[in-house]
Amino acid sequence: MPTEADRLAAEAVIRDSIGWALTKDIERLFSIVAQDDDFFIFHPDSKSTIVGFEAFKQLGARAWMRDEFKATDFSIRDLRVNFAELGNVAWYSCCLDDHAEWNGQPIGWDNARWTGTLEKRSGQWRVVQMHFSFAKDD
Repeated sequence: MPTEADRLAAEAVIRDSIGWALTKDIERLFSIVAQDDDFFIFHPDSKSTIVGFEAFKQLGARAWMRDEFKATDFSIRDLRVNFAELGNVAWYSCCLDDHAEWNGQPIGWDNARWTGTLEKRSGQWRVVQMHFSFAKDD
């Protein structure tokens, strides 16, 4: 069973997988995601799907680490983290506001639905998949 330390560590990984951008600490980001071909992210648009760590690393270089990009703030609401019985897998859901600037112009998301899965690998929690979406009500 997971401990309170596991819960706190998993929550820190979730927060840091967005919050790293405020200081552009890409080494922290890369240290908390699965560095293999199974890592993936579904973004709200179909053309931005990321499959594999190498594709993710390239995205970081071509977008987030450029001078034109500056993260400004983020907020996570209603975070829920659940652990598998064996304690080596966790899944989460929350609402996310994530704001930045590109060439001084505001960009970002409000009220994004964010879910993901973590695995405990070699004693450390790693993000193995994320999914971002927006509610669409008629």
